[in-house]
Amino acid sequence: MTLNFLAIGDIVNDEFIELDPNEARTLEENGETLLAMRFGDKLPYRDAVVVPAVGNSPNAAVAAHRLGLHSALMTDLGEDDEGELAVGQLKREGIDLRFVRRHAGKTSNHHYVLRLGAERTILIKHEMYSYDFPEELPETPRWIYLSSVGEHGSVPYQHAIARYAQAHQEVRLAFQPGSFQIKLGYETLKPVYEASELFFCNREEAMRILNTSDREITNLLKGIHALGPHIVVITDGPKGAYAFDGNKVWFMPPYPDPAPPVDRTGAGDSFASTFTCALALGKTIPEALRWAPINSASVVQHIGAQKGLLRREELEAWLANAPPSYQPQRLD
Repeated sequence: MTLNFLAIGDIVNDEFIELDPNEARTLEENGETLLAMRFGDKLPYRDAVVVPAVGNSPNAAVAAHRLGLHSALMTDLGEDDEGELAVGQLKREGIDLRFVRRHAGKTSNHHYVLRLGAERTILIKHEMYSYDFPEELPETPRWIYLSSVGEHGSVPYQHAIARYAQAHQEVRLAFQPGSFQIKLGYETLKPVYEASELFFCNREEAMRILNTSDREITNLLKGIHALGPHIVVITDGPKGAYAFDGNKVWFMPPYPDPAPPVDRTGAGDSFASTFTCALALGKTIPEALRWAPINSASVVQHIGAQKGLLRREELEAWLANAPPSYQPQRLD
C-alpha cells in the first residue's frame, strides 16, 4: 500500500484525573484563568483513567487510519512498560510501526491531565531522546504531518524533515506546532515554516508566533502565510476556524455539539489532522473545512483524544445530517 500519511512527533500515555468540583475551582487573575485547590491538603478526586499512545502526532496517525489512509507514525519512546502499553495500542489501531524507535535505558512520556468539567490542565514532561531523521525513507510518504516534539535536541531533527520535504517535491508537509515548537520561535524553525504546504495553530498561538497584539484574524492569516506556509488554518475555539490560501479567506462555523462536551482534549488535533486527511483524499479547502469540525465535535464527547475519532462513513453520515448553515463562508 502507498504510504499516504506519516505523522512525526512525540507519543505519551495520558492519565486523566477528574477533579472534584467541590475541591477545585477556577479563578481569574491578570487576564488568565487559574486552577485553584487548597495547598498542603489531601483532596479527593472523582476518577482516574490512563489513555495510551496519544499526543498530537499519534492522534493524527489514528485519525488518518480511521479515515482510510495508510498511516504511519515516527516517534520515540523508552524500552519500558509505558512504551509497551503505547506500542500495543498503536498495533490495535492498525498504525504502521516501521518508524517507531525504542530507546534502551529511557523512560516513555507520561502526562497527567487534570480535568475540571470539560476543560483541563495538562502536566507535561518530555523525556530526552536522540532524535534522528534519515536522509532517505524506505518509502516516500505523500504527506508528512509534523507536530509536537520535545525542546531538547529536536531542532536539527526538524530541519532534516524540512530538507527532506524540500528535496522530495511529491511530499507535502503539514505543520501543527506544539508548545515547545512555538516557544522556539519562527527564526529557529524557519526552514520548517518555509517547507510547509499546510499550517495549523489557534488565534493566541498565531499572535505569539508573530509577536503581535493584533487579534484581527485576516492579519494573522496573512502574517503566518508570509512566513512560508501555502495554506494557513487558524482555529478560534468554539467560535469556528479560518483558512487562507494566499488569495481566498474562508470562515467555518463549528459543527453543533450533539451534547455538552465531556472533555476538550484533542479537539485541535482532530481538526488539523482531519483537514489534512481531507486534502490527502483529494478534497478542496472548503470541503476540508466541513470535514474537520465534525471530528472535533465527536472527540469532545469522550475522554481522551482518540476514542471519538470517526471512520469515513461515520463522518460522512454526520455531514449528511448537518444543518443548512454548516457551510464555509468567504470573507475576502
